[in-house]
Amino acid sequence: MAYSDLQAFVDKLESRGLLQRISVEVDAHLEITEITDRVSKQDGPALLFENVKGYGMSVLTNAFGSLERMRLALETESLDSIGEELISLIQPEELPVTLMDKIKTLPKLAKLSSFVPKQVRTGPCKEVIVKENPSLAELPVTHCWPEDGGPFITLPLVFTKDPGTGRRNVGMYRMQVFDHRTTGMHWHIHKDAAEHYRKNNAPMPVAVAIGADPATIYAATAPLPHGIDEILLAGFLRKEPVELVRCETVDLEVPARAEIILEGYVDLDETRLEGPFGDHTGYYSLADQYPVFHLTCVTRRKNPIYPATVVGRPPMEDAWLGKATERIFLPLMRMQLPEVVDMNMPPEGVFHNCVIVSIDKRYPGQAKKVMCALWGLGLMMLAKLIIVVDAAVDVQNVSEVMWRVFNNIDPRRDVMMVDGPLDALDHSSPQPHYGSKMGIDATTKWKEEGHTRRWPDDIVMTKEIRELVDRKWQSYGFDRF
Repeated sequence: MAYSDLQAFVDKLESRGLLQRISVEVDAHLEITEITDRVSKQDGPALLFENVKGYGMSVLTNAFGSLERMRLALETESLDSIGEELISLIQPEELPVTLMDKIKTLPKLAKLSSFVPKQVRTGPCKEVIVKENPSLAELPVTHCWPEDGGPFITLPLVFTKDPGTGRRNVGMYRMQVFDHRTTGMHWHIHKDAAEHYRKNNAPMPVAVAIGADPATIYAATAPLPHGIDEILLAGFLRKEPVELVRCETVDLEVPARAEIILEGYVDLDETRLEGPFGDHTGYYSLADQYPVFHLTCVTRRKNPIYPATVVGRPPMEDAWLGKATERIFLPLMRMQLPEVVDMNMPPEGVFHNCVIVSIDKRYPGQAKKVMCALWGLGLMMLAKLIIVVDAAVDVQNVSEVMWRVFNNIDPRRDVMMVDGPLDALDHSSPQPHYGSKMGIDATTKWKEEGHTRRWPDDIVMTKEIRELVDRKWQSYGFDRF
């Protein structure tokens, strides 16, 4: 059975010994961040702060902060298997040709339809409804880092609709709390919600869910193709449809079993200085002008949990959300680029600064072809550095990758420099959102690629000697290794 809500996930974490309850009083201003940062950097558990100074809600952090918890959140033994299952649904091994072939595909189609979100009349998120003078004051919003512009809602599920098609989008965009009724809305220009914002000609309805079942939280972070519903992905991940309920003051639907719902609008003509914010790059993102969210209603559970994430110098919790995306979307990438063997987005590259791929190289220049193709795939366009290695290289071993890069490249021949869009958080480019990107071809070079010398072989011991040493290992007297 899928987790019905965030509280069911908390119960599961606790039953597995993966959650630490903290009953001593803590402050949402900086103290929760310092505790969470120390714990996450030591591969520690999820944290439930039950006594937050000045507030009546518990705060949950680091819930996704390990591979084990990420698998548990998505209810799978292997993150890779999720992408493989998704491919099996949308791309059968053989295209149906005969009537019998088409009949055989019906169970898969029926399975896919069972993930479609379900509309319900009400839900736990409506246990308390505040339309008269709604306020953010009761939420224990964390002020994470000393130079932050204020407290930030860091794990919001932001619901918007395309004004033309009516298609829903759910994204995760940080929200700086300006006062009890307004926040910033930090959607970057490349994101779908920003596109909805540009298309509108009237105040745009927005709803924000804080705290949902873990699959729905993850889905809000997923880099789906334009127009694909994140709530449908959440249903696929949890193998049950997400229940949605209509908002009270805006024409949007939100998860019925969420902890807290904020309803409101974004005025098209209003921006406000938002930030700085201690970001997942490990640096403060600079203050800039962003749209303003105006609160019109708060609905919530009677006893909600307020979930938050803390980002900063990696590795932190978001590294594991990124690892889930890497593994789930790799099979989808292979649909476009079948030569790709594996991919790694190391935490040090904070998702958009470094992508390492291995390929089954079959012709000259293939590595550069892959670089260009990746820069044309959705949000992969923001990748500042793409490194391509041979199929036998373990891309999850960054030390091995760097050994290949440091030894296998001729800079003039193997480095490609291009200009294009960059992530809004990239502080190193001369101007915002646009700058240079680099591709490094660290594959074995062929004579057709201009390498006329013999390429050396890797140093590898013979199989016979390795097996001999394996058999005699104990006799050498080693007490370790």
